[in-house]
Amino acid sequence: MSDEVLNQNQVESLLRAMESQDSEPEAAAAPQPEAQPAAAAVAKAKKSPAKKAPAPNNRRIRTTAYDFKRPERVGKEQMRAMHSLHEGLARSFGASISSMLRTMIEVKLVSADQLTYSEFIFSLDNPSCFTVVKPEPLEGNWILDISPSLSYAIIDRMLGGDPSPNDVIRRPLTEIENRLIGRVVRVLLNQLKTSWENIVDLEFEIDRVESNPQLVQIVPPNEVVILVGLEVTLGKNRGMINLCIPFNTVERFNSQLSNNGWVGYSRNHATAETRKSIAKSVDEAPVQIVVTLARSRIKTSELLDLNIGDIVTTEQDSGKPLEVSIQDVPKLKGRPGSFKGKKAVRIEADISFQKENK
Repeated sequence: MSDEVLNQNQVESLLRAMESQDSEPEAAAAPQPEAQPAAAAVAKAKKSPAKKAPAPNNRRIRTTAYDFKRPERVGKEQMRAMHSLHEGLARSFGASISSMLRTMIEVKLVSADQLTYSEFIFSLDNPSCFTVVKPEPLEGNWILDISPSLSYAIIDRMLGGDPSPNDVIRRPLTEIENRLIGRVVRVLLNQLKTSWENIVDLEFEIDRVESNPQLVQIVPPNEVVILVGLEVTLGKNRGMINLCIPFNTVERFNSQLSNNGWVGYSRNHATAETRKSIAKSVDEAPVQIVVTLARSRIKTSELLDLNIGDIVTTEQDSGKPLEVSIQDVPKLKGRPGSFKGKKAVRIEADISFQKENK
């Protein structure tokens, strides 16, 4: 440490040097001049427009994963058409099967997806009710699968039972059971034909029925198929009916499926052919005609005492026409008689026409 002592002048010089150093940061932090008014800034910007800096070339390339094992061959528009097409199938099949089994059955479309044939096969139960269908004039086959929980419940109902949910019987259907479930398959195929008539006129033929789905190979394992799933509710039982449509069988009808003008469940306008067909069906329909000769009321004791030759007094006047009923509905008025040696009635008036005149 030095023994030198600073004099008064040296001390004052040192203090002035320190003050000058403190004033330099304050000058650097002095406030900036006020910004120009907005109008002046805009005018200045118009006089000297600024040049835009070139945009950096950092475009992002959008990529999409593609699985070659599951090619998306069916477009979204075709899948929407398939969904709408088979919604009508679910409604019509539900009404038909309810009438056939004489009980309320709910059928609804739960899915219409595309997947590979191998994924479809391995998702099924074994054994199952597996029906291979030939849709003429298309090439190839379709598959109709009914789950065991549903098939046994339907068979139980057809044989007069009241099916209740229980453990699924793990055995193939017998020959008699296959014949019974075949009636349900034919009803579904008839409704399927009606649903597809706006796209192509199909005629379905059952090729064979199998119990093991893995033994049936109608297309290669990686081939794309359209799977239509119908959920059927029978009482407390619930099961699936799966319709497998290989895409290569309907690929040439993509234009019809993509056309927004088609509606699978719309009402077609009546044509001369449809009128003729309906008239022919009505003409051939049998109806029951009943002619009421007279009505009378007697006691049970009088009825038991009747003998051959007794006369029963009626409320019908012999001069009035008789009532003619069709299917238990009074429709006509007529008079009794005979024609070629047989009992007959001659129609004289229409009851509905007489009511309108009154």
